[in-house]
Amino acid sequence: MEMNFSFIVPVYNRPNEIQELLESMKLMEYAKAYEIVIVEDGSSETSEAVIRAFKDSLFISYYQKPNTGPGDSRNYGMRKAKGDYFVILDSDVILPPNYLSRVEAFLNEKFVHCYGGPDDAHQSFSNLQKAISYSMTSYLTTGGIRGRKNTMGKFQPRSFNMGLSKEAFQASEGFGNIHPGEDPDLTIRLWKLGYETALIPDAKVFHKRRISWKKFYIQVNKFGLVRPILNKWHPETSKITYWFPVLFLVYLVFALVSSAFGWWYYTAILGLYFLLIFFGATYRYKKFSIGIQAIIAVFIQFYGYGKGFLKSYYYIHLLKKIPERQFEELFFSK
Repeated sequence: MEMNFSFIVPVYNRPNEIQELLESMKLMEYAKAYEIVIVEDGSSETSEAVIRAFKDSLFISYYQKPNTGPGDSRNYGMRKAKGDYFVILDSDVILPPNYLSRVEAFLNEKFVHCYGGPDDAHQSFSNLQKAISYSMTSYLTTGGIRGRKNTMGKFQPRSFNMGLSKEAFQASEGFGNIHPGEDPDLTIRLWKLGYETALIPDAKVFHKRRISWKKFYIQVNKFGLVRPILNKWHPETSKITYWFPVLFLVYLVFALVSSAFGWWYYTAILGLYFLLIFFGATYRYKKFSIGIQAIIAVFIQFYGYGKGFLKSYYYIHLLKKIPERQFEELFFSK
C-alpha cells in the first residue's frame, strides 16, 4: 500500500527543540519524500529562523497561528498537510534514523488507521530526564501503557508519537480541546467509529522532556485531573488500574501509621518496591544517581497523579460538576 507521510509538529516557544528534531530527521534512513508540517501555536519566540536553515535539506510547511493549544494545532496541521497518513510528534522528541522505515514496514504488513510508539531516553539526556523517563515507562510504574510490549487491553497511542490516517482524522474530526488527555479521548472516539489502533514496538522516539521536578509534578497532576473526566465521557473505558496511584497513597499512609505502632511489615514492602525501582533504573542507565532520582520521580508521579485523580473524581463524579467549568485550565478555546 502506497502511503504519503506528513509529520505534524505543534510548537510553542521552543525553537531549540525544533532544531534538534529537524537534525534527527535529516539523518533518517528513508528513501521516499515526506512532508514536515510545523504549526507555531501563538509563540512569542518563534522557530522561523531555525526552520529557514533547513529549507534546502527538508520539505517543511510552516504555519503560524494564535494560541489554541496542541490538539487544535495538530488538527490545523493535518488540514493543511499534503499526505494521506499523518505522523504526530511533540516538539521535544528526537527520531532514530530507522523510525519512518519501521512505521511503513509495519503498516504495509498490518495496516491500521491509528498507531502509537514507545518513548525512551537518549544517551545524551540529563540524569533527571532519564529518571523521569524510567518512571513514566517502566512496568513497575505504568505497567508499560506508554508503549511497551504486552500491554493490557487495547493500546491507547500518545500524541508525542502517534500516527493517524487522513481518513480517520476526517471521520473523527481530530483532537478535542482538552489538554492533556486529548490523545486518549481521540483514540476512544476512533474505537467507537470502528477504527483499530496498534502499538508499533520498533517505532521508538527519544522523548526529551525538558523538565524540572516542579514541572513534572504539574504534568502528572494534570494527568490525574483528566482521567476522571475521560471516564465520565467514556464510561465503558473505566478500569481499576487508573486507581492504582490513589491506592498507592492510601497504602503509603497506612504503612506509615502502622510503623508508628511498631508494625514495620507494611513499610518493608514499600521499601522493597522502591528498591526494585532503584535497581531497575540503575541497571538500565548504569548510574546509581539515576536510580536514586528514579525513586523521587516515582513518588512524585504517584502522588501528583493520585491527588489530581481524587480531586477530579470528587468534583466530576460525586458533585456532578461540568468539567469545562470546574477545571477551566484543562480546556483551550478554539
